[in-house]
Amino acid sequence: MASDHSVKLVFSEFHNVIDGRLATTVNTQHSLNPANEKANPEVPVSGKDDLDEAVNAARKAQKQWAKTTIDERQKCFTALAAAFETYREDFVQLLISEQGKAYGLAQDEFNRTIKMITETPTLQLTEEVVLNSEDKTATVRYVPIGVGCGLVPWNYPLLLAWGKIVPAVFTGNAIIVKPSPDTPYCGLKSVELAMQFFPPGVIQALSGGHDLGPLCTLHPGIDKIAFTGSILTGKKVMESCSKTLKRFTLELGGNDAAILCEDVDLETAIAPIAQLCFINSGQICMAIKRIYVHSSIYEKFLVALVEYAKNFKIGSGTDPTVFVGPLQNATQLAKVQTYFDDIIKDGLHPVLGGSNKAFKEQSGFFACPTLIDNPPDSARIVYEEPFGPIVPVMKWDGSDEGIIDRVNRSNTGLGASVWSKDIMRAEKMARQLDAGSVWVNMHFELSPKVPFGGMKDSGIGSEWGLVGLKSWCNVQSVWVPK
Repeated sequence: MASDHSVKLVFSEFHNVIDGRLATTVNTQHSLNPANEKANPEVPVSGKDDLDEAVNAARKAQKQWAKTTIDERQKCFTALAAAFETYREDFVQLLISEQGKAYGLAQDEFNRTIKMITETPTLQLTEEVVLNSEDKTATVRYVPIGVGCGLVPWNYPLLLAWGKIVPAVFTGNAIIVKPSPDTPYCGLKSVELAMQFFPPGVIQALSGGHDLGPLCTLHPGIDKIAFTGSILTGKKVMESCSKTLKRFTLELGGNDAAILCEDVDLETAIAPIAQLCFINSGQICMAIKRIYVHSSIYEKFLVALVEYAKNFKIGSGTDPTVFVGPLQNATQLAKVQTYFDDIIKDGLHPVLGGSNKAFKEQSGFFACPTLIDNPPDSARIVYEEPFGPIVPVMKWDGSDEGIIDRVNRSNTGLGASVWSKDIMRAEKMARQLDAGSVWVNMHFELSPKVPFGGMKDSGIGSEWGLVGLKSWCNVQSVWVPK
């Protein structure tokens, strides 16, 4: 069914995976290590011919793969997960060198990836009898869409690749993964590993430049695109998919709010909120981006938050004591710098950080963790997602409905949280927030069994869980007489 499981992976060389073999291209490229700006290894630069070859292989393989049993698919994923574990440290170090993750967060991404591979195949997507009358039955079943393509972002290159691969393949599809040009390494190497456990053509990977994505979205042989990235690019993906009426799932940007009520337990809330503001240097779509604190506890909370966050160590993820690593690339650093510039231009009041001058003379794409004290709602840092370690903290007064309306004015709606000792009150508030995922006294909790997606500009459709599995299927209604 697959190739020799005893083949050892080499983590210094990277190739495309096409039709069960490793492939290269005439032209190559490389990304930079975000912590020191040194060149990472060369990777292929795929073009139309490479994509055509992969699509043809996928279409051929998918017809046979769709005929496999659920048990056969589960066994493939179980074997893959076990093999993944033998390369844990290799993938962790790869995440650090290509994405810039802190060591502990790289371990966390690896762990979440293993859970995705092991827990998703335990879900049961069964046929549903929706009509059972005297003379007939009607059954709803879910059949594979065909060939999918996963367009993977640079902030979680391993988890978000396999968050597309596993649901697609488990439901009987074949998939081609296109990693970000900034972080191609984990995607390519993990699919190379999967080649040992799945038939040729079922899971493939192509590395390329920014022109490869549009080739994928326009390709008539690809039936679905699963995209994670910016709102602007998501709109372009949607437009491109329309030309061939492709199915698509869009998981786009967010500007997650955390609402703190006056009765919140500050002793237990400070640590997770501080961590969830600056985790991955703010480069998580579902990180806390805005904090709204009841005015009666505002000053006490702000002092405690600064006191906790000022101790975060900044540096390379090769140091296991580091919590805040670099931004992933120079373009993102330049974007985040504009929010530092706004602090001076708009007269904002930072209580932690506030300037990136300390990192200007050293290598790496580092940004200083920053907290801004009570900026106006009209400030760009409040209504835009910086995707960096700059977080505004605002006061709120009045009714619960008032703060909910204020938070909901955002054009995004990916995640949000409410923090209070009164769980019933907090849940009532959370259910009124315009966000695809809402939490009470927590944030950024995820599970392969729970769907996540966005409202408003934060996306279309959901990934993961049974809802995510259904998104990789066409619905078929079967009418049978009795």
